[in-house]
Amino acid sequence: MPTDAQPRIALLIDADNAPAEMIDEILTELSTFGVINIRRAYGNWTKPGLHGWQSKLLEYAVRPMQQFDYSKGKNATDMAMTVDAMELLYTEKPDAFGIVSSDADFTPLVMHLRAKGAAVYGFGAEQTPRAFVNACSRFLYFDALLELGDGITSRSERKESQEAEALARASAAAPKPVEAEPAGVAVASGSHMAVPACASLRVPSHLLRQDRQLIAMLRDAVKATQDEAGWARVAAVGTHIGNKLSFDARNYGYASLTKLMAATQAFELRDEGTPRVAVRDKRAAQNGAEQR
Repeated sequence: MPTDAQPRIALLIDADNAPAEMIDEILTELSTFGVINIRRAYGNWTKPGLHGWQSKLLEYAVRPMQQFDYSKGKNATDMAMTVDAMELLYTEKPDAFGIVSSDADFTPLVMHLRAKGAAVYGFGAEQTPRAFVNACSRFLYFDALLELGDGITSRSERKESQEAEALARASAAAPKPVEAEPAGVAVASGSHMAVPACASLRVPSHLLRQDRQLIAMLRDAVKATQDEAGWARVAAVGTHIGNKLSFDARNYGYASLTKLMAATQAFELRDEGTPRVAVRDKRAAQNGAEQR
């Protein structure tokens, strides 16, 4: 496809709140949406803490934007990024923005960009405030981005490999059932297999079912897009959720929304493995059976 036919993306990085080692994963993710023809990183480059960015700026053709600290204890990076984003919005008119920061101060900017028709893809740490996360068209945590790897192994294959290795190590140790698990360890439902509770592994089914907010969101989306028989195309469910708030199944350790919904064990699946894959709330199916 010609470059000029692809959506144009402006990537703006708050270097004070983003690790330099994540730039490859960020660019890989954004590349799935279009061509990143504007790449800028903002910070006071005289600070020793930003020296790790120097080689990355050259390697990935990211333009460093110098911003001195005008007041002690504060930096003007946020304001500089906001001013540039507004200028780009009305001059270059990109189709989308990538905002890399964990700072909630960018929330009004994101809301304005989206109101003007630009998509906003956010990237940040786990502690990123929910206001900023939900304002974005889509938001990915840095931990989820680590699954992108080097492009040789797919994210789902890498994740499955990591999970298999963790289970193999736990199986080799042959742990016996205990009444209390140590911190940071989750027990797989229906067994005594210890699974490390870390971001690189999938959230197990029993913990997904306990996430009432997640289950309610998925059920609401299915209900809003279902047909007369209660079936909803997963693609339509994903679009409905995306139109409502920022959500990505990979933040739960699943490569796709279909796999996440299957893992919750709250939905029936039909035509799995095809573009027509659909889901139905198991409660609706049970109610229909009882009525018959």
